[in-house]
Amino acid sequence: MSNENSSSSQRERLLDRLRQGPVTTVEARKQLDIMMPAARVKELRLDGHSIATERIRAETRRGKRHRGVARYVLLPTV
Repeated sequence: MSNENSSSSQRERLLDRLRQGPVTTVEARKQLDIMMPAARVKELRLDGHSIATERIRAETRRGKRHRGVARYVLLPTV
């Protein structure tokens, strides 16, 4: 992972991760050091990437359950 934390670096990390499979807001914050994943997803969409948002239930490491956590999925291009 790059030490660079500019918006463009965050978008690049997020897009690379999305190419591997879905990523949640929690995962993006924890694993990719992206504190505002929704903003980066919006920017990627503006750049022409098709990204779906699903709402899921997720649990923190402490066992707290959250409803409506965003799960982002990169859709195939046609």
